[in-house]
Amino acid sequence: MRSFLLPLLLLAGCASGTDNLGTTQSVRVQERMPEGFAAWTDAPAPYRFGPGDRVKVQFLLTPEVNETSLVAPDGTISLRVAGRVETAGRTTAELERTVASASRRTLNNPIVTVGLDEAGSSVAFVGGQVRRAGAYPVTGRRGIAEVIAQAGGLEDAARMDQVVLIRRSPEDRPMLRVVNLQGFISGADATGDVPLVAGDIVFVPRNRLSEVGLWVDQAINRIIPFSRSFSYAINKNTPGNLF
Repeated sequence: MRSFLLPLLLLAGCASGTDNLGTTQSVRVQERMPEGFAAWTDAPAPYRFGPGDRVKVQFLLTPEVNETSLVAPDGTISLRVAGRVETAGRTTAELERTVASASRRTLNNPIVTVGLDEAGSSVAFVGGQVRRAGAYPVTGRRGIAEVIAQAGGLEDAARMDQVVLIRRSPEDRPMLRVVNLQGFISGADATGDVPLVAGDIVFVPRNRLSEVGLWVDQAINRIIPFSRSFSYAINKNTPGNLF
């Protein structure tokens, strides 16, 4: 099972709308530090292998034992000279060190290189107000609008101006941003469709974001393990730190 460092979303505060004084209140997402999300960056994170990936393993000094192995659902690969090796969640450099260490039982000073032969785990998770929630492939340059179209499109109650995107940072920390997909579709906001990468979570809320945490807990937490040390708060008209 692929190891993701993703947040279990805990919610503090709730609705948007009109309060008892008749003032209009808008829902915004705010980091709660120091437990909050990392600052958003578009810098690419290193690829981490997952179940379904085909991994090419090469031994520089003994090419006769080179082989390609499929990452099993339990997150391991099986190699003739190394046995079963934990692979899911590891980067290329991490897996090279792991395979080299495990291969020393049969080889002297193995020099190992690994690479992705075929991606089978490059998916984004889509949920909320879409017609077919689930995991969808993100091979190539695919944006939020495209993956939502794969999910059957939006329900009538979808809030397109506050689509939530969660991604892992290069430092392996969760990041969160709110995307104005409505602005992108109307042509008013060119930044409203973000190219997706493997492991992204896209959630389309209804008239409030307070349901994000419930969806993550019910739909995603059953599929992949979570780090529960992160949270974000939903606040009303709170200045500063707004996404």
